[in-house]
Amino acid sequence: MIRIVLAGTATLALGVPAWVVTHPPAIPHAAVARVKLPPRRVVPPAELPPVEPVRLVDLSPDDARAFNASVPFSTDSNPAARPFRYVGSADDLARATDCLAAGVLYEAGDDATGERAVAQVVLNRLRHPAFPKTVCGVVFEGQDRSTGCQFTFSCDGALTRWKPGEAAWTRARAVAAMALSGSVYRPVGYATHYHTDWVVPYWQASLDKIAAVGSHLFFRWSGWWGTPPAFNRHMLAGEPVVAQLAPVSYAHKTGAALVEAQAALAEAAAATTGAQAVTVAGTSDSFLVTLPHGVAPETYPALAAKACGDRPVCKFSGWTDATRTPAALPLEAAQIATMSFSYMRDRAAGIEKSLWNCQQTPRPVRTQCMKQQVMLTAAPAATVTPSATPTPAPAPEQRGPAELGGVRRKGDEPVSSPARGGGSL
Repeated sequence: MIRIVLAGTATLALGVPAWVVTHPPAIPHAAVARVKLPPRRVVPPAELPPVEPVRLVDLSPDDARAFNASVPFSTDSNPAARPFRYVGSADDLARATDCLAAGVLYEAGDDATGERAVAQVVLNRLRHPAFPKTVCGVVFEGQDRSTGCQFTFSCDGALTRWKPGEAAWTRARAVAAMALSGSVYRPVGYATHYHTDWVVPYWQASLDKIAAVGSHLFFRWSGWWGTPPAFNRHMLAGEPVVAQLAPVSYAHKTGAALVEAQAALAEAAAATTGAQAVTVAGTSDSFLVTLPHGVAPETYPALAAKACGDRPVCKFSGWTDATRTPAALPLEAAQIATMSFSYMRDRAAGIEKSLWNCQQTPRPVRTQCMKQQVMLTAAPAATVTPSATPTPAPAPEQRGPAELGGVRRKGDEPVSSPARGGGSL
């Protein structure tokens, strides 16, 4: 028995070291050494930098993270981008908003911070001479090529595999609307590229790493093409219709899908306004309605126009919350403050205007927002006793509407989730 124990001990003493020598543990330096990127090149100002297709180095997620961690952040200044404000037709704006919303949601997931960072990259690209000059053009650049798309979701089938829920889509559209109306996400500066930390794209060799937001790393071109003066171009009119977005975007529907959507909208208008029309005696027709659930805010003007029909003067007021929809006029201050949408028409005066409650639905153009109603709440009256001198009641407290809060959901590495982009641009 003792001989068996001694023999086993000797075997372990010799075998374990030998196994360790032949099976060394993986170390980050090995991953770094295996990465062979193209030689670093700073493109001169006289030459437009190429927009390379997305090609990834063949690495495991852990090895890619090890390599990315070895790449230092640039020590040069990282100024915030200038605010961007969309200028275009209502149709162009609607298409641009939904293109940008799709880009931020499919690439960053339902996370407000990540979505803002991706939106900033899209607008930075729009201003750079190396990229298309429409929002949809930037987001869907190269979508017709399996290896040439700049946003991975636009050509990897994500749009057909997964459809966002209504709440996530609404939040993404709110982020897009704010970005198109001047909101700036400062941490990523003038970044034009990004990728998740578990991949390594070949284009990384000629760019400077400037920021990290969650699991995404952000880059700008080295040299003059990454400085603020290079971002000197303006957008063009004519946002393209993207057929891939038709299932989630009214603005991108065409042909039979558009006809079907318009018919559904007309049906919703009839059902919504049927018994809720309130006529203002001696002036015009006015509609107080509960807006249909699931109808995109961009379609509210069409809904109002269908409800008003051929009336030369008409006012359409809508609420998304049925419990807040008034039954009669005049409206109280609280009812005005919670109104979601307003449409006014007076053809003799040349007036036809649509306004949204931007606390509920942010709009890219501030002139589309209703004026916020200030609610006054009277303070309780002071108690007066016969022996006390009456004290004047304090002035009413002024309260405004609550500030819209972002909704953020952070998850683990979303390699298999269609709601989180796993690549780069």
